[in-house]
Amino acid sequence: MSMSEATTNDDIGGDKRRELYRLQVEIRLFEKRAYDLFLQNLVKGTSHLSLGQEAIAAGFAGAMKKGDLSFCTYRGHAHTLARGTPMEKVLGELMQRDNGLMRGKGGSMHLTSAEHGVMGSYAIIGAHLPIACGAAWRAQYLGHEDVSVCFFGDGTTNIGAFHEALNFAKVWMLPVVFVCENNLYMEYTPIGDVTAVRHPAADRASAYGLESIIVDGNDADAVFRTAQAAFAKARAGGGPSLIECKTYRHSGHSRADPGAYRPKGELEEWLKHDPIKLYRQRLADFGIAEADIAEIERRVEAQVNEATEACKAAAPPPEDILCTDVYADGGWAWRN
Repeated sequence: MSMSEATTNDDIGGDKRRELYRLQVEIRLFEKRAYDLFLQNLVKGTSHLSLGQEAIAAGFAGAMKKGDLSFCTYRGHAHTLARGTPMEKVLGELMQRDNGLMRGKGGSMHLTSAEHGVMGSYAIIGAHLPIACGAAWRAQYLGHEDVSVCFFGDGTTNIGAFHEALNFAKVWMLPVVFVCENNLYMEYTPIGDVTAVRHPAADRASAYGLESIIVDGNDADAVFRTAQAAFAKARAGGGPSLIECKTYRHSGHSRADPGAYRPKGELEEWLKHDPIKLYRQRLADFGIAEADIAEIERRVEAQVNEATEACKAAAPPPEDILCTDVYADGGWAWRN
């Protein structure tokens, strides 16, 4: 791409592109650090990383407005960070420290920050799609302009809640956007081996009167533009959208998975389409100086280091909060 072509075709702008790159780098470096801390036994239990999928979280968050709501899966670190949740609060939760989002009680798979529009990470496959419909119905009923965005993996498309949620969203014309992060694998099984259609989300859209939308999930610009269109449609009363983002996770399903089931050479081919490398070159193509790009990376790395030290020094949660926040009123005693 020549400089003149880049300038002529730029519909996003340098400031937004810097933001999209910063978000992707933040997610990548954060999750790499989380993995390192796990190896040091400082992150307890398992967790599910989004290495290789950063462009989806960055692109959608970059297009959201304050007040829009995100509903995530257990692979929710990326989306939680992308909505502006402080890195220290997220890392503290992974490390079960008192400075975490839920004071260390939720852990990796249950990140939540209503303040930043992150309405929970859900470990039950498909459980959050109907909840996102409920949030969107609330906005529609009250005449609010916020949009609910529901992220899920390709395996969710074979769950009943996926079809129920899409049906009701269309029937009621709800302001909700469903985003399938198709990384080709449902845990350890290739999605194509157990699904009757080639594109597990997009090929089913027509059954609910929706447009079939497929986007390169490793290209933050493509994701951003697609998200913008879906949000504009929802805010204008045009109802839901279903978007399938094609991507690939660089690591296994979880920390316990070495990914040995993947065909030889598959990972190497996808690494050539790494979203971070792709977008770094994109910035250069649009005339953003190398020094500016390097400064973004330096600042994010410093933030990760600061958050790490703060969380290492943070206290564990006190025992007296063990039975709090169990029910909506904060209590724990069973009541008839």
